[in-house]
Amino acid sequence: MFTQSSYSGNSEEQYALLAKQLDALLEGETDTIANLSNASALLNQFLDTINWCGFYLHKNEELLLGPFQGLPACVHIAIGRGVCGTAAAKQETIVVEDVHAFPGHIACDAASQSEIVVPIIIEGKLFGVLDIDSPIQNRFSDDDRKGIEHFVQVLTKHLSF
Repeated sequence: MFTQSSYSGNSEEQYALLAKQLDALLEGETDTIANLSNASALLNQFLDTINWCGFYLHKNEELLLGPFQGLPACVHIAIGRGVCGTAAAKQETIVVEDVHAFPGHIACDAASQSEIVVPIIIEGKLFGVLDIDSPIQNRFSDDDRKGIEHFVQVLTKHLSF
């Protein structure tokens, strides 16, 4: 039913196709965990040189591990702690070129060198964050930030509290 896609064109065109694929993949499905699971799998297939891709969900005033692709991860992250907690607290995307230079970085996977975290906001409320790690420093460009933020925007149409 599903096959691995190859992406052509410039970065903007590739991310636009990815967003369309996500929208089609999640169309008609209302289960949040199923949608987050497929979203992390799709991103993991699309992005090269990453070692972790997944979600932390805002529950009980903290971030709780959700669906992901990669090695086992930290389960609980306090709001305001590490890259994920900081992005959640500020409700803005954070791109970290070198995680070892980020104050309070939480090292779930020792191989991670760079990271991008995009908050997921639904109806003005924090739903969670999308966290992507790479074993390469400075992996995430401004094009990646824009494309991943658009991916999250499309994803929010298929999520609910």
